[in-house]
Amino acid sequence: MRITKATTYIVGNPWKNWLFVRLDTDQPGLYGVGEGSLNGFAKTIEAAIHELSHFYEGMDPFQIETICQRMSRDPYNEGGQIHMNAVAAIETACWDIIGKELGRPIYDLLGGRCFEDLPAYANGWYTGDRTIENFQEKAKIVMDRGYKALKFDPFGAAWRIMTPEDRRLSTDIVGAVRDVVGPDVQVMVEGHKRFSVHEAIMVADEIEQYKPAWFEEPTDFAKIDAVVEVARHTNVPIATGESLSYPYQFAELLSHNAVHILQPDPSTLGGIFRTRLVCGMVDAFYGVVAPHQAQGPLSTSACIQIGACTPNLMIQELFDEFNAEWEHDIVTNPVKVIDGRIQIPSEPGLGNDLNWNEVEKHPYQKSNFLPLFKVGWERREGSTLREGEGAVANA
Repeated sequence: MRITKATTYIVGNPWKNWLFVRLDTDQPGLYGVGEGSLNGFAKTIEAAIHELSHFYEGMDPFQIETICQRMSRDPYNEGGQIHMNAVAAIETACWDIIGKELGRPIYDLLGGRCFEDLPAYANGWYTGDRTIENFQEKAKIVMDRGYKALKFDPFGAAWRIMTPEDRRLSTDIVGAVRDVVGPDVQVMVEGHKRFSVHEAIMVADEIEQYKPAWFEEPTDFAKIDAVVEVARHTNVPIATGESLSYPYQFAELLSHNAVHILQPDPSTLGGIFRTRLVCGMVDAFYGVVAPHQAQGPLSTSACIQIGACTPNLMIQELFDEFNAEWEHDIVTNPVKVIDGRIQIPSEPGLGNDLNWNEVEKHPYQKSNFLPLFKVGWERREGSTLREGEGAVANA
């Protein structure tokens, strides 16, 4: 069997364009699908997939490690998250082909199923104004859907530091959500790498009273010693890892023995197999994993395949129920959640496919971008915000 070509599709989700790939083979009717979405870089990654095509075209899709080494090592120069998303799209599609050829889901090829279903936490649910009332109203909707965990960023457009007033509002939002969901629901607080070390420690001290399950990415991922410093000066568990592109970055982080909730993203990390290897590395440090997934539905499917065969899985992030209303229409097997738990598919390969006619109904738009450091980003209106709201906070 040989890979013949890759065809890419960009789907215009209003707050983040999704990039999908179809990988065809020389076997009639046998192809695989994958995803390589990254906020603000859909066309860039699309170009990378095609520019790197000479590394995978003509290859046997079963030779995943060789294909990934050729795509990532052999160009010599590397492009970080953009580069690895291109690799991940092809790698995931190869796994989909292999699973279909063998008639088995991917998790059966990576150690076998460990769980009947997977715990999930909701994200993307708090679309609207940054007010206590909005967060409480939306949190009630999440609870009504049966979730036992949810995540949110209460910090507005904060960058490095906050004013006392802004810090107080952020803390009050966390407290308001805790009041709504009660003591038995996991509350995850998202930092989006906003803060300096000192500010992050201050924030962690303020929110500790509300017993968050974790404080996520409080500082920039590129400076590992910074997040380690925060973790060592707070009682709130710190979670990070979504932006790391290479296993050795996880090895360096774990070597400090300070952060034990890791969030590898299969897209950013270069695919399913690398992510499963990192999960094993985390397990060797008594850590747990909560794979990051803030992209489209095929990335969700990849995470489900990984989670199903990963014994140290803590919980899986899930945007799917709070994305565009038409998201479930563009795939053949949208994720199913019952009482806050993801149902694991038994279909071969990735367990999902694209509805090609639906894909064409939602074209790429440059404004489909989540501007996390502009006032009003929580409304998820893309990069077009209300008049006068384009200034970077604290600038």
